Amino acid sequence: MAADGDIAKPFRTSPTPEARADFGGTLARHGLPPLLRLAPTTLQVNVGRLCNQACHHCHVDAGPGRKEIMTAATAARVIEIIGANPVFRTIDFTGGAPELNPNFRRLVESARAAGRKVIVRCNLTVLFAPAMEWLPEFYRDAGVHLICSLPCYSAENVEKQRGPGVFDASIAALRILNRLGFGVGRFPLDLVYNPVGPFLPPAQDELERRYRDELGGAFGVSFDRLLTLANMPIRRFAHDLERLGRAAEYMGLLVNHFNPATVEALMCRTLVSVGYDGGLYDCDFNQMLAMPLGAAGGRALSIFDIEDFSALAGARIATGLHCFGCTAGAGSSCGGALA
Repeated sequence: MAADGDIAKPFRTSPTPEARADFGGTLARHGLPPLLRLAPTTLQVNVGRLCNQACHHCHVDAGPGRKEIMTAATAARVIEIIGANPVFRTIDFTGGAPELNPNFRRLVESARAAGRKVIVRCNLTVLFAPAMEWLPEFYRDAGVHLICSLPCYSAENVEKQRGPGVFDASIAALRILNRLGFGVGRFPLDLVYNPVGPFLPPAQDELERRYRDELGGAFGVSFDRLLTLANMPIRRFAHDLERLGRAAEYMGLLVNHFNPATVEALMCRTLVSVGYDGGLYDCDFNQMLAMPLGAAGGRALSIFDIEDFSALAGARIATGLHCFGCTAGAGSSCGGALA
Protein backbone atom coordinates (compact mmCIF):
# COMPACT_ATOMS: atom_id res chain seq x y z
CA MET A 1 0.00 0.00 0.00
CA ALA A 2 2.94 2.37 -0.42
CA ALA A 3 1.10 4.13 -3.21
CA ASP A 4 -1.83 4.74 -0.84
CA GLY A 5 0.11 6.74 1.69
CA ASP A 6 3.02 4.86 3.25
CA ILE A 7 5.86 7.22 4.06
CA ALA A 8 8.30 5.91 1.49
CA LYS A 9 11.13 8.24 2.48
CA PRO A 10 14.47 7.71 0.72
CA PHE A 11 16.74 5.48 2.77
CA ARG A 12 20.02 6.93 3.88
CA THR A 13 23.00 4.87 2.79
CA SER A 14 24.50 5.13 6.28
CA PRO A 15 22.95 5.83 9.66
CA THR A 16 22.96 9.35 11.03
CA PRO A 17 24.88 10.03 14.26
CA GLU A 18 21.57 9.45 16.08
CA ALA A 19 21.27 6.02 14.50
CA ARG A 20 24.66 5.04 15.86
CA ALA A 21 23.57 5.87 19.41
CA ASP A 22 21.31 3.81 21.61
CA PHE A 23 17.70 4.70 22.34
CA GLY A 24 18.52 6.09 25.77
CA GLY A 25 21.06 8.44 24.22
CA THR A 26 18.46 9.73 21.80
CA LEU A 27 16.05 10.42 24.65
CA ALA A 28 18.78 12.36 26.46
CA ARG A 29 19.60 14.44 23.38
CA HIS A 30 15.96 15.51 23.22
CA GLY A 31 15.96 16.45 26.90
CA LEU A 32 13.89 13.42 27.89
CA PRO A 33 14.57 11.26 30.97
CA PRO A 34 15.06 7.47 30.87
CA LEU A 35 11.81 5.54 30.44
CA LEU A 36 10.24 4.61 33.78
CA ARG A 37 7.15 2.55 34.41
CA LEU A 38 3.93 4.13 35.66
CA ALA A 39 1.31 2.16 37.58
CA PRO A 40 0.33 -0.72 35.27
CA THR A 41 -3.17 -0.75 33.82
CA THR A 42 -2.94 -3.50 31.16
CA LEU A 43 -1.82 -7.10 31.47
CA GLN A 44 -0.96 -8.44 28.02
CA VAL A 45 -0.81 -12.23 27.96
CA ASN A 46 0.95 -14.00 25.10
CA VAL A 47 -0.41 -17.53 25.33
CA GLY A 48 2.01 -18.96 22.77
CA ARG A 49 3.39 -18.92 19.26
CA LEU A 50 1.04 -21.47 17.72
CA CYS A 51 -0.88 -19.89 14.83
CA ASN A 52 -2.83 -21.05 11.80
CA GLN A 53 -0.91 -18.48 9.70
CA ALA A 54 2.76 -17.67 9.14
CA CYS A 55 2.84 -14.00 8.11
CA HIS A 56 5.95 -12.46 6.57
CA HIS A 57 6.01 -9.51 8.99
CA CYS A 58 5.38 -11.46 12.22
CA HIS A 59 7.67 -10.32 15.04
CA VAL A 60 6.60 -13.38 17.08
CA ASP A 61 7.68 -15.81 14.35
CA ALA A 62 4.40 -17.61 14.94
CA GLY A 63 3.10 -20.44 12.77
CA PRO A 64 1.31 -23.80 12.60
CA GLY A 65 4.39 -25.76 13.66
CA ARG A 66 5.26 -23.80 16.81
CA LYS A 67 5.19 -25.79 20.05
CA GLU A 68 5.66 -22.94 22.54
CA ILE A 69 2.31 -22.68 24.32
CA MET A 70 1.10 -21.64 27.76
CA THR A 71 0.40 -24.59 30.06
CA ALA A 72 -2.64 -25.03 32.30
CA ALA A 73 -0.52 -24.36 35.39
CA THR A 74 0.81 -21.07 34.02
CA ALA A 75 -2.69 -20.06 32.89
CA ALA A 76 -3.97 -20.77 36.41
CA ARG A 77 -1.33 -18.43 37.84
CA VAL A 78 -2.32 -15.72 35.34
CA ILE A 79 -5.91 -16.06 36.55
CA GLU A 80 -4.75 -15.70 40.17
CA ILE A 81 -2.83 -12.54 39.27
CA ILE A 82 -5.85 -11.02 37.52
CA GLY A 83 -8.02 -11.60 40.57
CA ALA A 84 -5.44 -10.23 43.02
CA ASN A 85 -4.47 -7.12 41.04
CA PRO A 86 -7.39 -4.78 40.31
CA VAL A 87 -4.81 -2.29 39.02
CA PHE A 88 -5.08 -4.25 35.75
CA ARG A 89 -8.22 -2.83 34.19
CA THR A 90 -7.59 -4.46 30.80
CA ILE A 91 -6.46 -8.01 30.01
CA ASP A 92 -5.10 -8.30 26.48
CA PHE A 93 -4.73 -11.80 25.01
CA THR A 94 -2.36 -12.28 22.10
CA GLY A 95 -0.23 -14.94 20.42
CA GLY A 96 0.24 -16.53 17.79
CA ALA A 97 -3.46 -17.09 17.51
CA PRO A 98 -4.49 -17.03 21.19
CA GLU A 99 -7.70 -18.92 20.43
CA LEU A 100 -5.70 -22.07 19.60
CA ASN A 101 -4.46 -22.40 23.19
CA PRO A 102 -6.61 -24.97 25.05
CA ASN A 103 -6.70 -22.62 28.07
CA PHE A 104 -8.02 -19.66 26.06
CA ARG A 105 -11.70 -20.02 26.99
CA ARG A 106 -10.92 -20.35 30.70
CA LEU A 107 -8.59 -17.35 30.66
CA VAL A 108 -11.14 -15.10 28.95
CA GLU A 109 -14.05 -16.22 31.11
CA SER A 110 -12.03 -15.75 34.30
CA ALA A 111 -10.92 -12.26 33.30
CA ARG A 112 -14.48 -11.25 32.44
CA ALA A 113 -15.80 -12.75 35.68
CA ALA A 114 -13.28 -10.58 37.54
CA GLY A 115 -14.82 -7.52 35.89
CA ARG A 116 -11.96 -6.75 33.55
CA LYS A 117 -12.14 -5.48 29.99
CA VAL A 118 -10.84 -8.23 27.72
CA ILE A 119 -9.10 -7.66 24.40
CA VAL A 120 -8.51 -10.56 22.02
CA ARG A 121 -6.06 -10.03 19.16
CA CYS A 122 -7.57 -12.10 16.38
CA ASN A 123 -6.17 -12.85 12.92
CA LEU A 124 -9.74 -13.43 11.59
CA THR A 125 -8.93 -16.61 9.64
CA VAL A 126 -8.75 -18.58 12.89
CA LEU A 127 -12.57 -18.58 12.82
CA PHE A 128 -12.29 -21.14 10.00
CA ALA A 129 -9.58 -23.31 11.55
CA PRO A 130 -10.61 -26.90 12.40
CA ALA A 131 -12.84 -27.18 15.50
CA MET A 132 -13.06 -23.38 15.90
CA GLU A 133 -16.68 -22.97 14.83
CA TRP A 134 -17.64 -22.00 18.42
CA LEU A 135 -15.47 -18.88 18.42
CA PRO A 136 -17.79 -16.16 17.06
CA GLU A 137 -20.57 -16.88 19.54
CA PHE A 138 -18.01 -17.20 22.36
CA TYR A 139 -16.65 -13.74 21.55
CA ARG A 140 -20.20 -12.37 21.66
CA ASP A 141 -21.22 -14.13 24.86
CA ALA A 142 -18.01 -13.08 26.61
CA GLY A 143 -18.39 -9.48 25.41
CA VAL A 144 -14.76 -9.14 24.34
CA HIS A 145 -13.12 -6.30 22.43
CA LEU A 146 -11.74 -7.72 19.19
CA ILE A 147 -8.64 -6.25 17.55
CA CYS A 148 -8.33 -7.94 14.17
CA SER A 149 -5.43 -7.98 11.73
CA LEU A 150 -6.20 -6.79 8.21
CA PRO A 151 -3.03 -5.21 6.82
CA CYS A 152 -4.75 -3.71 3.77
CA TYR A 153 -8.16 -3.28 2.14
CA SER A 154 -6.93 -4.97 -1.07
CA ALA A 155 -6.53 -8.69 -1.60
CA GLU A 156 -3.19 -8.29 -3.37
CA ASN A 157 -1.43 -6.57 -0.49
CA VAL A 158 -2.95 -8.77 2.22
CA GLU A 159 -1.88 -11.92 0.44
CA LYS A 160 1.67 -10.61 -0.03
CA GLN A 161 1.97 -10.65 3.75
CA ARG A 162 -0.34 -13.44 4.78
CA GLY A 163 -0.71 -15.91 1.92
CA PRO A 164 -3.27 -16.91 -0.75
CA GLY A 165 -6.93 -16.88 0.26
CA VAL A 166 -6.38 -14.94 3.48
CA PHE A 167 -8.14 -11.79 2.29
CA ASP A 168 -11.36 -13.54 1.27
CA ALA A 169 -11.40 -15.53 4.52
CA SER A 170 -10.82 -12.34 6.52
CA ILE A 171 -13.75 -10.59 4.82
CA ALA A 172 -15.97 -13.62 5.46
CA ALA A 173 -14.97 -13.57 9.13
CA LEU A 174 -15.69 -9.85 9.42
CA ARG A 175 -19.16 -10.37 7.96
CA ILE A 176 -19.87 -13.06 10.54
CA LEU A 177 -18.68 -10.80 13.35
CA ASN A 178 -20.71 -7.85 12.05
CA ARG A 179 -23.84 -10.03 12.10
CA LEU A 180 -23.15 -10.84 15.76
CA GLY A 181 -22.87 -7.16 16.67
CA PHE A 182 -19.12 -6.53 16.43
CA GLY A 183 -18.11 -3.30 14.77
CA VAL A 184 -21.71 -2.12 14.36
CA GLY A 185 -22.32 -0.50 17.74
CA ARG A 186 -22.81 -3.44 20.11
CA PHE A 187 -19.30 -4.84 20.64
CA PRO A 188 -16.02 -3.13 19.66
CA LEU A 189 -14.09 -4.42 16.67
CA ASP A 190 -10.94 -2.59 15.56
CA LEU A 191 -8.75 -3.39 12.57
CA VAL A 192 -4.96 -3.31 12.46
CA TYR A 193 -2.93 -2.04 9.50
CA ASN A 194 0.80 -2.48 9.05
CA PRO A 195 2.83 -1.63 5.93
CA VAL A 196 3.52 -4.32 3.38
CA GLY A 197 7.15 -3.21 3.08
CA PRO A 198 9.85 -1.21 4.88
CA PHE A 199 7.85 2.01 5.25
CA LEU A 200 6.26 3.98 8.05
CA PRO A 201 2.46 3.86 8.31
CA PRO A 202 0.51 6.76 6.81
CA ALA A 203 -1.67 9.06 8.91
CA GLN A 204 -4.05 6.87 10.90
CA ASP A 205 -7.19 9.03 10.49
CA GLU A 206 -6.78 9.37 6.74
CA LEU A 207 -6.17 5.67 6.24
CA GLU A 208 -9.15 4.80 8.45
CA ARG A 209 -11.43 6.80 6.13
CA ARG A 210 -10.02 4.93 3.14
CA TYR A 211 -10.60 1.57 4.85
CA ARG A 212 -14.21 2.53 5.61
CA ASP A 213 -14.84 3.54 2.02
CA GLU A 214 -13.20 0.46 0.51
CA LEU A 215 -14.45 -2.22 2.92
CA GLY A 216 -17.90 -0.74 3.33
CA GLY A 217 -18.46 -0.04 -0.34
CA ALA A 218 -17.10 -3.29 -1.76
CA PHE A 219 -17.96 -5.76 0.99
CA GLY A 220 -20.48 -4.17 3.37
CA VAL A 221 -18.02 -4.55 6.26
CA SER A 222 -18.05 -2.24 9.29
CA PHE A 223 -15.53 -1.67 12.08
CA ASP A 224 -14.91 0.82 14.88
CA ARG A 225 -11.32 2.07 14.58
CA LEU A 226 -8.26 1.45 12.45
CA LEU A 227 -4.97 1.10 14.33
CA THR A 228 -1.76 1.68 12.39
CA LEU A 229 1.37 -0.20 13.47
CA ALA A 230 4.92 0.01 12.18
CA ASN A 231 6.65 -3.24 11.30
CA MET A 232 9.16 -4.04 14.01
CA PRO A 233 12.66 -5.13 12.93
CA ILE A 234 12.33 -8.32 14.98
CA ARG A 235 12.25 -12.00 14.02
CA ARG A 236 10.58 -12.70 10.66
CA PHE A 237 10.43 -9.12 9.35
CA ALA A 238 14.03 -8.57 10.45
CA HIS A 239 15.10 -11.71 8.59
CA ASP A 240 13.35 -10.48 5.43
CA LEU A 241 15.14 -7.14 5.70
CA GLU A 242 18.48 -8.88 6.11
CA ARG A 243 17.79 -11.16 3.16
CA LEU A 244 17.05 -8.10 1.02
CA GLY A 245 20.07 -6.21 2.34
CA ARG A 246 17.83 -3.45 3.72
CA ALA A 247 18.10 -3.93 7.50
CA ALA A 248 20.41 -0.95 8.12
CA GLU A 249 18.33 1.21 5.79
CA TYR A 250 15.08 0.44 7.59
CA MET A 251 16.66 1.13 10.95
CA GLY A 252 17.91 4.42 9.55
CA LEU A 253 14.35 5.28 8.49
CA LEU A 254 13.05 4.61 12.01
CA VAL A 255 15.81 6.52 13.78
CA ASN A 256 15.72 9.49 11.44
CA HIS A 257 11.98 9.86 12.09
CA PHE A 258 12.21 9.67 15.90
CA ASN A 259 9.36 11.77 17.32
CA PRO A 260 9.78 12.89 20.95
CA ALA A 261 6.03 13.60 21.12
CA THR A 262 5.36 9.84 21.11
CA VAL A 263 7.38 9.02 24.22
CA GLU A 264 4.88 10.00 26.90
CA ALA A 265 2.24 7.63 25.49
CA LEU A 266 4.46 4.56 24.94
CA MET A 267 2.57 1.41 25.88
CA CYS A 268 5.47 -0.03 27.89
CA ARG A 269 4.89 2.60 30.59
CA THR A 270 1.54 1.10 31.69
CA LEU A 271 1.60 -2.43 30.23
CA VAL A 272 3.04 -5.66 31.64
CA SER A 273 3.69 -8.42 29.10
CA VAL A 274 3.49 -12.08 30.13
CA GLY A 275 5.17 -14.76 28.04
CA TYR A 276 3.76 -18.23 27.44
CA ASP A 277 6.17 -19.56 30.11
CA GLY A 278 5.20 -16.91 32.67
CA GLY A 279 8.17 -14.60 32.10
CA LEU A 280 7.53 -10.88 32.55
CA TYR A 281 8.49 -8.13 30.11
CA ASP A 282 7.93 -4.43 29.54
CA CYS A 283 6.28 -5.14 26.18
CA ASP A 284 5.67 -7.89 23.66
CA PHE A 285 8.63 -6.74 21.58
CA ASN A 286 11.02 -7.04 24.53
CA GLN A 287 9.56 -10.49 25.08
CA MET A 288 10.52 -11.60 21.58
CA LEU A 289 14.03 -10.19 22.06
CA ALA A 290 14.45 -11.99 25.42
CA MET A 291 14.79 -8.73 27.38
CA PRO A 292 12.96 -9.66 30.61
CA LEU A 293 11.58 -7.29 33.17
CA GLY A 294 13.88 -6.99 36.16
CA ALA A 295 17.00 -8.25 34.40
CA ALA A 296 18.76 -4.91 34.98
CA GLY A 297 18.51 -5.62 38.70
CA GLY A 298 20.23 -8.96 38.29
CA ARG A 299 17.31 -11.40 38.01
CA ALA A 300 14.61 -11.84 35.41
CA LEU A 301 11.13 -11.82 36.92
CA SER A 302 8.20 -14.13 36.25
CA ILE A 303 4.56 -14.26 37.32
CA PHE A 304 5.61 -16.58 40.14
CA ASP A 305 7.80 -13.84 41.69
CA ILE A 306 5.31 -10.98 42.09
CA GLU A 307 2.05 -10.66 43.99
CA ASP A 308 1.42 -6.89 43.88
CA PHE A 309 2.06 -5.56 40.39
CA SER A 310 1.51 -1.96 41.42
CA ALA A 311 4.99 -2.22 42.98
CA LEU A 312 6.46 -2.11 39.45
CA ALA A 313 5.70 1.62 39.19
CA GLY A 314 8.93 3.58 38.96
CA ALA A 315 10.99 0.69 37.59
CA ARG A 316 13.25 1.43 34.64
CA ILE A 317 12.08 0.10 31.27
CA ALA A 318 14.48 -2.02 29.22
CA THR A 319 15.09 -0.33 25.87
CA GLY A 320 16.99 -1.04 22.67
CA LEU A 321 17.23 0.00 19.04
CA HIS A 322 13.87 -1.64 18.32
CA CYS A 323 12.24 1.10 20.45
CA PHE A 324 12.70 3.43 17.50
CA GLY A 325 9.93 1.40 15.84
CA CYS A 326 7.44 2.66 18.42
CA THR A 327 8.64 6.28 18.30
CA ALA A 328 9.04 6.92 14.57
CA GLY A 329 6.63 9.26 12.81
CA ALA A 330 3.23 9.23 14.55
CA GLY A 331 4.40 6.38 16.76
CA SER A 332 3.19 2.83 17.06
CA SER A 333 1.67 0.77 19.85
CA CYS A 334 -0.83 -2.00 20.45
CA GLY A 335 -3.40 0.79 20.46
CA GLY A 336 -2.24 2.34 17.20
CA ALA A 337 -0.62 5.71 16.55
CA LEU A 338 0.61 7.74 19.54
CA ALA A 339 0.93 11.32 18.26
